[in-house]
Amino acid sequence: MTGPGDRSGVDAGQGAAAPSGGFRKGAFGVAGSGDTSGFGGLVRVEPGGAVALHSTDRPYGGWFDEVTDALIEAVGEATYAAAVPRVLVDRGEITYFVAREHLLTLARALRDDDALRFELCSSVSGVDYESSGGPAATPGRPRLHVVYHLTSMTYRRRIRLEVAVTVEDPHVPSVSSVYPTADWHERETYDMFGVVFDGHPALTRILMPDDWDGFPQRKDYPLGGVPVEYHGATVPPPDTRRSYR
Repeated sequence: MTGPGDRSGVDAGQGAAAPSGGFRKGAFGVAGSGDTSGFGGLVRVEPGGAVALHSTDRPYGGWFDEVTDALIEAVGEATYAAAVPRVLVDRGEITYFVAREHLLTLARALRDDDALRFELCSSVSGVDYESSGGPAATPGRPRLHVVYHLTSMTYRRRIRLEVAVTVEDPHVPSVSSVYPTADWHERETYDMFGVVFDGHPALTRILMPDDWDGFPQRKDYPLGGVPVEYHGATVPPPDTRRSYR
């Protein structure tokens, strides 16, 4: 068993190992414990690596099939087929990938149907799947994803909805009229990722100043330095810092 200090034969002065099997470890070419940005333990899939884009075949197992059948009955088979192009069951969780034009229909059914009763939207967040290569970097590809976690307090169940949009057309209907808890979550997702939630009662920035340029959690947003009011010093961006040994 190895501890945090074990370098497994890697010299601290060398860069991170080349990708093996489609995966790269660490960030910014730093090895050992020298990565001061906190990304030393990062493992990411390299372009061309294996990414799960399939849809899980039924039966899904457990109560997942019961919820899916109830949702199909609530909205109708034709609407469900058009609204949910993909379902993924992974690590004991189920995700419904939803076409944005059907999001509100599904949200209302999930909240109101007696067999579903997902009364609470516990979080709305964003993900940017931009990369330097591979299909995610193709112009017009829906790289911005909005993720909704819905909780049924009646049946003690939790599901995930995911909607994908392009950077060129980053519009998603607001679910704040169905789930009021989504109000500030959608504002934060807009602020950080630039997803526009149509129908939101007051879609303004919530973390950054109103006149801020850009969306800080998009992958193509520059890391930047942080000005420090001490003898004109600045903290350099993480990708330009030296490795502390």
